[in-house]
Amino acid sequence: MSAPLQILLLEDSLADAELTLHELRLAGFKPDWQRVETEADYLAQLHPGIELILADYSLPQFNALRALQLLQERGLDIPFIVITGTVSEEVVVECMKQGAADYLLKDRLMRLGSAVAQALQAKQMRDQKRQSEAEKTRLIAASQESEQRFRALIENATDIIIIVNASGQVTYVSPSVNRILGYAPDGLIGKNALTFIHPEDVLLVKQRLKNSIQNPNVTQRLGEYRVQHRNGSWGIFEAVTTNLLNDPAVQGIVVNCHDITERKQAEEQLRHHAFYDSLCGLPNRTLFLERLASQIKRSQRDKDSLFAVLFLDLDRFEMVKYSLGHLVSDQLLIATARKLMTCLRPTDTLARIGTDEFAILLEDIHDVSDAIRVVEQIQGELNSPFNLDGREVFTTTSIGIAFAGKGQEGWEPVRKASASMPLCPSAPSHNNLLPRPQDLLRAADTAMYHARLEGKGRYVVFHRAMHTLAVAHLQLETDLRRAIIATEFQLYYQPIVELATGKIKAFEALVRWNHPTRGMVPPSEFIPVAEDTGLIIPLGTWVLNEACRQLKVWQQQYSTTQGLAISVNLSGKQFSQPNLIEQIDRILRKTGLDGHYLKLEITESCLLENAEAAAILLWQLRDRNIQLSIDDFGTGYSSLNYLHRFPLNTLKIDRSFVNRMGAGGKDAEIVKAIVALAHNLGMSVTAEGIETAQQLAQLKALQCERGQGYFFSKPLDNGAAGQLILAQLQVNS
Repeated sequence: MSAPLQILLLEDSLADAELTLHELRLAGFKPDWQRVETEADYLAQLHPGIELILADYSLPQFNALRALQLLQERGLDIPFIVITGTVSEEVVVECMKQGAADYLLKDRLMRLGSAVAQALQAKQMRDQKRQSEAEKTRLIAASQESEQRFRALIENATDIIIIVNASGQVTYVSPSVNRILGYAPDGLIGKNALTFIHPEDVLLVKQRLKNSIQNPNVTQRLGEYRVQHRNGSWGIFEAVTTNLLNDPAVQGIVVNCHDITERKQAEEQLRHHAFYDSLCGLPNRTLFLERLASQIKRSQRDKDSLFAVLFLDLDRFEMVKYSLGHLVSDQLLIATARKLMTCLRPTDTLARIGTDEFAILLEDIHDVSDAIRVVEQIQGELNSPFNLDGREVFTTTSIGIAFAGKGQEGWEPVRKASASMPLCPSAPSHNNLLPRPQDLLRAADTAMYHARLEGKGRYVVFHRAMHTLAVAHLQLETDLRRAIIATEFQLYYQPIVELATGKIKAFEALVRWNHPTRGMVPPSEFIPVAEDTGLIIPLGTWVLNEACRQLKVWQQQYSTTQGLAISVNLSGKQFSQPNLIEQIDRILRKTGLDGHYLKLEITESCLLENAEAAAILLWQLRDRNIQLSIDDFGTGYSSLNYLHRFPLNTLKIDRSFVNRMGAGGKDAEIVKAIVALAHNLGMSVTAEGIETAQQLAQLKALQCERGQGYFFSKPLDNGAAGQLILAQLQVNS
């Protein structure tokens, strides 16, 4: 049995720590661990017996960079791996420079086992090397006292030991040269050692040997150089020289050569991992920004130069991933990268900077039209179908363009509505102040966002007004963070009515934001920002808690409302939280609400992203008697193959179908099909957006059980909703 692995875990989340340890156990390790959150605790637990450190990058009072610094100050060589949720690639590179063995994202923990194994193996190799070097140093010192002892050292050394005379001719070479470089030792005697050195390194080695000759009885570092193997390949070595020309037992310069080829290859692999995308083999965001920074510096020297940054986003990537799976979506990304390369010059840079996002640096273009021609060529290439795994897949791309250098500012948006649409730039205004790399990339990203607003397969050139919009977006995010802390939100409740009787059976909880200066902010404005920033998680938790609390209040006020349920939307990010079940359990305990009266509304995309995990989670919710509903059914990535596998209670028909039902229209047939599908699967149906008596009559005729919309009531605050409940009770009494 393998011995326990002594681990120091820097993590403020016990849940994340448990996930990390679980992954280690799956990889065959037996972690014996201590978890710390502060610098003081870290120093208290830091000792030579620790075999591995796993660190979240950012803790409330501590971070991984500081932990690495303290590790170096203690003089301890302990493998250090950064495991983090979200962190910039610049920070990752800094961690690697400070001595981190590797880094992983928390949503990619399946690589943890191999990363730990590699880090431990590298540590073992370092220990062996230190032991070997210490032993060799001791023996070399002893060899000065006895020729016989010196001979024993060089005959048995694991590295190559060479003795050369003042002219560089080999007078002795250890037997290990045959194993490491393929040469017979006797065949090298009398030859000049420089013959085997790479031509580009000969001058360096010759100068270092000359320095050694001038310093008798002194050990000097020769540095790194390349040596040719007998098979013609080149290995990388580092060496130290000791001038023993005056020693009668040696009469030469002793060169202790250590093969570092594998180490250099490993370092190159780490560098490649830090600067290149593993899927497509393209530069990543970090390397792209470095090259962009170099281009900006060149432009500062040449005021007439012009270059462009393109930001590309695949329009239908999510649909491909959800419908055809991750393997096909990965193939799509690789094929897209290949097509993009055919549109670029060798001097241009193509990088993958996000899941389905690419960036292009077009260097030294003559004018704006050069970049536009490249963009149109790219869109033409990507509009043609991809043949992936025997399927034809179609996609388009939205592209944002940002220019820098000559005439970098003053361009108005250029939208592509058709191939014949002319360019309409304003007169360029030259500005000697070039942007920072991240600013230019952000500008192209902003322009891409505007291109997507215009529709799929379009491009937009960045202009100053977009910056104003981006600043407004950032301000909204800042206000949103403050609003969550200050609880500036309130819930409104829209009745869900039983169509056959007109009785209220449930309320849907809808969040509203009462901004202190702007007043009511529409959900359509702040919900997307909350989704993008992850703030939807604390906001969603508050909504769920408040909705459950309010329903419990109504149950206590109106004893005959025990059948009334509350319906709460669950976002994709909430649904993917590993502690969602524990969070819901805590809210139900805190509010005292029975899970039977809670209905969670989930979108189709949440279920199809990872169907197996979704099914497990849904069954856990059903075990708590919580009702489950698919929201906006028919507008997402519907997969009938999966529906029967999920323990769902209700399908909610999107308002867009209800609004277009008409008299015998196509959408009426769609609604009819959805109702039939739900009933065949043992589910009820709720229709959203009912606004007319005609729509109500049609839905009742189709045997749709429930509905909501302005025909019955607009969303109400808790007071008005309570009055509505009371009015219904009085009518029924």
